[in-house]
Amino acid sequence: MMEMLRGKRLVFVGDSLNRNMCQSLVCSLRMFQGQTFRNKLNYNYYFKDYNCSITLITSPFLVQQRHLPKKNEKLRLDILDGMIYKHRDADFLIFNTGHWWNHNKSRNGENYFQEGDIIHEKMDVGVAYAKALKTWANWVDNNVNTSKTKVFFRGFAQTHFMGGDWDTDGVCHNETEPITDEKLLKPYPFLMQALEKVISEMKTPVTYLNITKLTDYRKDGHPSMYRHRGRKKPRAIQDCSHWCLPGVPDSWNELLFSSLLFSSEGFNRTTY
Repeated sequence: MMEMLRGKRLVFVGDSLNRNMCQSLVCSLRMFQGQTFRNKLNYNYYFKDYNCSITLITSPFLVQQRHLPKKNEKLRLDILDGMIYKHRDADFLIFNTGHWWNHNKSRNGENYFQEGDIIHEKMDVGVAYAKALKTWANWVDNNVNTSKTKVFFRGFAQTHFMGGDWDTDGVCHNETEPITDEKLLKPYPFLMQALEKVISEMKTPVTYLNITKLTDYRKDGHPSMYRHRGRKKPRAIQDCSHWCLPGVPDSWNELLFSSLLFSSEGFNRTTY
């Protein structure tokens, strides 16, 4: 993997699940590098011996989230997050978005989604998600030089809250084994169906890392109540969406490595 990254710049763009993937990759690669630099202000790692860098840009929606003084924030579905623009010439761009597209974090779609001067009184979150993805896709098609930059999109990682959700006392601390019966898996998320449609209509080749079903099996892989060292009792809010490391995100990077390996040998596979 390090040889494939020699002299290259790899950038993760997305939510905290992409941070999970970024941390996994950096931890895996540090064994090959004695001197690893991290900027304390952000997730920016430089591997001196290989002259390569790995950067994380936090952008949960990929589009612009506006914080207005004395007003409720708005999500601009028609404008890409400005943080992304300066990284368009990276050698590898790995995007994701999904976990923040729920009714609680988008105020049930009421007076939250904006296009141009229009603030929608009510919009379904799935519709808004598809519009935001289209904005992202148009930006990629018009701004990314595919002769230099390879674009990836990592799919949705399943959560495993039992007896509630992340904000309603959902738990997973008693889960110690993966799911073995496929009948117990969740339905395929409609957000991923929207993503796959958008990618299929792009002129830019995007490598799709489809990890959704893979993660659905691993109800045992979350930090749950053990996010903090020494915790003995279940806490009110458990983490059943992020992943322990070493753990499941390592397999996402194995898919990334496989795709880079296939690409270097002339194969054009676009889904993993």
